[in-house]
Amino acid sequence: MTAAAIAIDASGLSRTFIADQRPVHALREVSLRVAAGESVAIVGRSGAGKSTLLNLIGALDRGYQGSLRVFGEEVRAMPDRALSRFRNRQIGFVFQAFNLLPNLSVGQNVLLPASFGTELGHGERVERARYLLGEFGLADRFGQMPAQMSGGERQRVAIARALLLQPPLLVCDEPTGSLDGETAAHILGVLHGIQRTHGTALVLVTHDPQVAQSCDRVVRLDKGRVVDAVGAA
Repeated sequence: MTAAAIAIDASGLSRTFIADQRPVHALREVSLRVAAGESVAIVGRSGAGKSTLLNLIGALDRGYQGSLRVFGEEVRAMPDRALSRFRNRQIGFVFQAFNLLPNLSVGQNVLLPASFGTELGHGERVERARYLLGEFGLADRFGQMPAQMSGGERQRVAIARALLLQPPLLVCDEPTGSLDGETAAHILGVLHGIQRTHGTALVLVTHDPQVAQSCDRVVRLDKGRVVDAVGAA
């Protein structure tokens, strides 16, 4: 695999937190390589380290030991401003808690990534935002406020926001957790369609076996370690 074909290259990745003055080892010597255009599901019990790993991959946390390269860039070594720009352009993150801004409309939330710099003109941004909302059954919600929506609808808005700039890496924490079966299947189809069409690397945490099985590879964590990996290496 060439360097250009590697989206994520983690080696000996460890993350320790301090709780009640004691170290908590959330991740222990995790090594993981994800190719561009590959989908990987991360599974495991609650507390296994899944969300911690996702936050590191998504460049939201640099307090790790080991090496983590995303598209060849060592995340920990990047200056703050450069990291923010890199994350905005290269990584779409779907949070389990949605993280929509309550004082912004649905459309404004979806458009938020474009406010940090993009080559898209205003009209093109809005057109793409409306297209994504329509793709997720929310075409008429552009001007609505998040507080007026259900959890499942807010989840779809969060996914649309992550996809706005067509990032080459999409990182999702339980992307279908708040959705009914039919909607979840549709959203999963959209995500995998983008993966195949644009060569997007897709990494997601899930407790749903069907979601996990839809991915090219399943990586299981237990007590902060990789204990099993099924699928193409």
